[in-house]
Amino acid sequence: MTTTGTGAAAVHAPGRSFRPLAGVLAATVVSVTGTRVSAIALPWFVLATTGSATMTGLVAFAEMAPYVAVKALTGPLVDRLGPRVVSWTTDAVSAVTAGLVPLLHARGLLPFWALLVMVAVIGAMRGPGDLAKSVMVPEAADHARVPMERATGLSGVTERLASTIGPAVGGGLVALIGPLAGLAVNAVTFALGSLIIAVALPRGMGRPAVPAVAAVAAEPSAEEQPAGYWRMFREGFTFLRSEPLLLTVIVMIGITNLIDAGFTTVLVPVWARESGNGPAAIGLAAAVMGATAVVGSLIAAAVASRLPRRTVFFAGFLLCGAPRFLVLALDAPMWLVLTVFAIGGFGAGFLNPILGAVLFERVPRHLLGRVHALGDSLSWAGIPLGGLVAGAAVATVGLIPGLIAGGALYFATTTLAGLRPEWREMDRFRGHAGSAVQAGGAADAADDSEPAHCA
Repeated sequence: MTTTGTGAAAVHAPGRSFRPLAGVLAATVVSVTGTRVSAIALPWFVLATTGSATMTGLVAFAEMAPYVAVKALTGPLVDRLGPRVVSWTTDAVSAVTAGLVPLLHARGLLPFWALLVMVAVIGAMRGPGDLAKSVMVPEAADHARVPMERATGLSGVTERLASTIGPAVGGGLVALIGPLAGLAVNAVTFALGSLIIAVALPRGMGRPAVPAVAAVAAEPSAEEQPAGYWRMFREGFTFLRSEPLLLTVIVMIGITNLIDAGFTTVLVPVWARESGNGPAAIGLAAAVMGATAVVGSLIAAAVASRLPRRTVFFAGFLLCGAPRFLVLALDAPMWLVLTVFAIGGFGAGFLNPILGAVLFERVPRHLLGRVHALGDSLSWAGIPLGGLVAGAAVATVGLIPGLIAGGALYFATTTLAGLRPEWREMDRFRGHAGSAVQAGGAADAADDSEPAHCA
């Protein structure tokens, strides 16, 4: 069922089916699992072959910079080509590229510049691939006839589950066999994710978005023709600019993502090496955090629709943010590290279901790909710099001061941001997907007028 524009759901209401939602979630879990395996294997591979935290950060930059840039520009393409086609094709390209890394290294044909190029290709493909899977969640929720918060909660559970399995598998593989095995697993999971989307989803799922303006005459006028790429891009940007809450979320998440990127790609691997705990400790800590995040996401999927979003959201950030940095900086015993990561994971499990529900409620379906792509890209804009900043910090001031500074900045960002008045809007359109525009402003957005404001 395509639910774009006003009244789309009333035109065709199929029977309840969980197959689309199960297919999207399955593709997400295998793709994210491979990415999490690679998130341990790739930094350890670079550290083992170069011994440089700066070069490790450079590899992280090479992957995430194309991810952010391409994702920002592919929103209109996802809406026009359809998320299904974009998802399976980009995953297929990623599978081939990821498979070449261990193959070429084994033959001595992988200089550092070639590794950067391949990592950049994978990042460029992952951006639209992740976007396409996310865009299909509301349509799958319609098929399953489940509330949006429950669907986004289940999506969060699958991501958290993958974030538990992936690091555990990655840490074990790297410790027992070596980082190249983890990179090979990443290629296999990309291929499996592509196959699920291409074959397992029902026909008609993930089609191109239908223009919001319905045809009212036998021969459509110029305004009723599908918009061009840059016009579609501009519509998404115009709508996002009119949403103070979404812009506030983007700024705050952008800062925390930058810090988290440096923490994951540089600070944690360097801590594991300097403390003597090794790559298995990275996988264990991430797996523990992922396991408790699954519990948090399950609870969020079940009861988040009845909880005050703002309070839960910032409480989750308080648990999952600064404490992780500080426990590593204090050189605490491993049991305490795991305890802090477990508590942080539980808090983190509530975040994405809330963010996803707010996005899907406030953005009309025919703009979802564009607005989602722009929002994600802006909030991820700092991620490519996270590894570079963390690598430079370790090289300049050392690991412990870098961890303390990162934790302090994380706490300040997530605490001060909550004082802004825009956060009161989090519950305004609760339970109404794309309600503000679909209720009467869809035509305005389609003809380049200022879109209807939700505030």
